[in-house]
Amino acid sequence: MKQVTLGFSKIDITPKTSVEMVGFYRKDNKSRGVLDPLYAEVALFRADQEQYCLMTLDHIGYMKEDANILRDQIAHHLKVPQDHIMLCFSHTHSSVNISMEPEYFDWVCSQVLKGVLEAEKNTIPIKAAAKNIHAKIGINRRDPNGALDDRIGIIKITNADTDAFTLILLRVTAHANILYDDNYLISADYFGMTRKYLEEKYHCPVMMTQGAAGNVEAIEQASSVDSLKAMANRMMEAVTLHLDEMISQPIDQLNMYSKSVRFTADVPTLPQAKQIAKEALEVNHIDGTQWLKEVERVQALHIKHQYQIIEIQYFYINDYCLCGVPNEVMCELALDIAKSCPQIYFAGYTNGCTGYLPTAKEYDKGGYEVLHSYLIYYIYWKTLMPLNRDTAERLVNAVLKNTKK
Repeated sequence: MKQVTLGFSKIDITPKTSVEMVGFYRKDNKSRGVLDPLYAEVALFRADQEQYCLMTLDHIGYMKEDANILRDQIAHHLKVPQDHIMLCFSHTHSSVNISMEPEYFDWVCSQVLKGVLEAEKNTIPIKAAAKNIHAKIGINRRDPNGALDDRIGIIKITNADTDAFTLILLRVTAHANILYDDNYLISADYFGMTRKYLEEKYHCPVMMTQGAAGNVEAIEQASSVDSLKAMANRMMEAVTLHLDEMISQPIDQLNMYSKSVRFTADVPTLPQAKQIAKEALEVNHIDGTQWLKEVERVQALHIKHQYQIIEIQYFYINDYCLCGVPNEVMCELALDIAKSCPQIYFAGYTNGCTGYLPTAKEYDKGGYEVLHSYLIYYIYWKTLMPLNRDTAERLVNAVLKNTKK
């Protein structure tokens, strides 16, 4: 049986000055204060000679290139492969646009490395328990009667010697954008409030990771502090019913690894692009002028396809697995994976965040998540269109194929 230890640190990454915000398309995105702090949290797991770093960040999700800069810095310090570092983003829409605030990003990287050093100094032997519970915290924002992943994944980590609560790790599936485009305050959204409530009750750190929430929004949607509190209370009510009864066991499997798969996004023809831009303007008031120019430029180079390498990362604690990709995936993918492997809780927003990844059915519907968002974010996501219609099915198969049996 392996001797597993955990070191933990919590790092404040709240900007000190007014910054360009990210999450909504507004003419003025400058922050006007702080509602609650942003945090990065570092959990260093060690078993025998292997070491793995699970990290959560209050951010909408870095581009993959930026996420890998941070992962590489941590990996270099720990002297481990990059795929031993998993970054999970809360997907709060009230965070900092690091593309417009590069000094902030550099500062976050330096803060995180300090956090890694701190976590290395505070290791203790641990045991763990894990389970999925069910709670009504989200709704399908594309179809109120559509699919919904109502699971909350709980990993309870305790001191192996004393059984004291050491860390609570939650995975939830609901967009962290209760605070909407009328909010100009930096905030971790309901993630911050939920962590605060649970930490006060259990006197231990709480980490939260986002699930496959591309088409799932929080059930509370009033864009107010009261809504944040109501969502946190929902989480508290659901989680506290189970935490005390979960019995931690020795950890005999601890593993983190990645597999990469290439997928294709077809470049639209000019008539197709003009129709998409027309719809985006009419339906979502999105100006696609620059996107159309980029389509024309790419078409002039006779480029018909663009490609994306998706890293599928797995983190096992005993039989329970957190699995994620750097995309904004829809909840149906997580549900399909769970049908074959209930122990896998699949998510997006892992090691970055590129475009929405819809099911074939949702691909055919189009709309903001499938098409119109690309007219804004194509410069970050590196493709002009979503990955092709069959991508969701192929990705589900790839996740199941590469899981540990």
